[in-house]
Amino acid sequence: MDEFITEFKQNALYRMDQNTRMVTIALSKIDENDVWKRPNESSNSIGNQLLHLCGNITQYGISSLGNLKDKRERDAEFDAREGYTKEQLLDKLIETVEIAKNTIQEISDSELQRKRNVQGYYFSGIGIIIHVVEHYSYHTGQIAFWVKQLTDGGLGFYDGVDLNVTN
Repeated sequence: MDEFITEFKQNALYRMDQNTRMVTIALSKIDENDVWKRPNESSNSIGNQLLHLCGNITQYGISSLGNLKDKRERDAEFDAREGYTKEQLLDKLIETVEIAKNTIQEISDSELQRKRNVQGYYFSGIGIIIHVVEHYSYHTGQIAFWVKQLTDGGLGFYDGVDLNVTN
């Protein structure tokens, strides 16, 4: 079982690192004035997406897994129209992800199995880690899509990698 848990954690951390890599590349393609642009009033800016990721990862991957007080103010993540530069948002995301990764690495087997309430849901530690990874991936895709719309260009996430290799 220890090998399974180690493999699970390593894969979760790998996916989080890949999402951070992709967000970093995407942000490098846009200008500062693009960070808070919204495609329309029903959508969020890249700045909102990044604040939302920090809030969600903190709530699930740090507060819940680490048994810390949940201080999230979710509505503020979407209400913001300014307040952070592109660099500040990326630094905030990287710091949040690193703390969550450390929490995941250190979590005990019993805490992985223990169920807890988060945001109205009832998940085990494993379920929370899955949520953190999939939620981060989901919003990474939204950020990538919006950057492609803003720049009319590719992102090069897989430059130098032959994605046509088969098993």
